[in-house]
Amino acid sequence: MARLKATLASQNPHKLAELRDAFPGWALEALAADGWPEETGATYEENARLKAGFARARVDGGWVLGEDSGIECAALGGEPGLHSARWAPAGTQADALLERLEGEPDRRARMVAVLVALSPGGEDLVGAGELEGTIAAARRGDGGFGYDPVFVPDGFTQTVAELGEGWKAEHSHRARAARSLLEALGRRGAG
Repeated sequence: MARLKATLASQNPHKLAELRDAFPGWALEALAADGWPEETGATYEENARLKAGFARARVDGGWVLGEDSGIECAALGGEPGLHSARWAPAGTQADALLERLEGEPDRRARMVAVLVALSPGGEDLVGAGELEGTIAAARRGDGGFGYDPVFVPDGFTQTVAELGEGWKAEHSHRARAARSLLEALGRRGAG
């Protein structure tokens, strides 16, 4: 695939780094902007589309990517879900989740990511990815960000933070969403 210029509608440097790994050969940069819209969508895709539209209005040429992601816990009825980044003060979300789940036997959870890509010509593509697992009893590991120190993927005993960046680049919910988007690009002959 030819090298694509793309702008990510995100202020999160960790997501930018992760998506740069997931889109080899892409020239992916973060959107520098003020006045970011509130994430008012009812789904991850709606929020990702909102961000992509915000970027499209500010970027001349190239593709734009909107991303939304979250963690859904069975014992909490799918929470924090769409509000994963905002339901506790920045940097404390994983600890807040551990506190909410204290004493809860049902630790099942999944990480979800959706990417919306808008081409310069108006083409619209979506990629989605999920990672099933459980919530650990305590934080473990130094890698990753967000909920990585408390999320144990199915089939593993280590948290994503312990498994490391190499594992995450291949298997995370965001990496899976990126692969899904790349497959959609391939099917449509976009680029």
